[in-house]
Amino acid sequence: MKAFRNALIGVGVAALVVVLWTQRGRIGPLGVGSEAPAYVAHTVAGDTVRLADLRGRVVVLNVWATWCGPCVREMPALQRLHEQLGERGLSVIAVSVDSEGLGLGGGDADVRSFIDEFGLTFTVLRDASGRIEDTFGVAGLPTTFVIDRDGRIHRKVLGAREWDDPALAAEIESLLEG
Repeated sequence: MKAFRNALIGVGVAALVVVLWTQRGRIGPLGVGSEAPAYVAHTVAGDTVRLADLRGRVVVLNVWATWCGPCVREMPALQRLHEQLGERGLSVIAVSVDSEGLGLGGGDADVRSFIDEFGLTFTVLRDASGRIEDTFGVAGLPTTFVIDRDGRIHRKVLGAREWDDPALAAEIESLLEG
């Protein structure tokens, strides 16, 4: 009876290890190689965008706010990257986490003004609840995720970057070709 119990415990532990290993992208820390979590948000125009619907495209997912200086500085580079590689299958998605009523950026009107001021033509989503920060484990702004065609995190970057820098653009181009 003791041998049977030990065998049953062993099988249970082995099954748990298999489940944890195969689902590590969903339950562990989100990092390079992890599957991008399911995420849905709306544009300032009210259109719904689902990250899952972008499978098959390379996605640069940027989490930002209008009050964040480094976020503001990197927006022109994201626009240039979008213009350079958008036709080749790159989707640039910027998710504004501006909260309403906290004195840290405003609502949709402020985000719309920002889009117009910077001439942004890539997709900008609104997430005033900050749900993306919890879902993706964002620790600071800006944070950007480069997601490959299979929906896996290829790169996670905390802080602003010149996204159209030749080295970064070449890395993204290689994902587009793969």
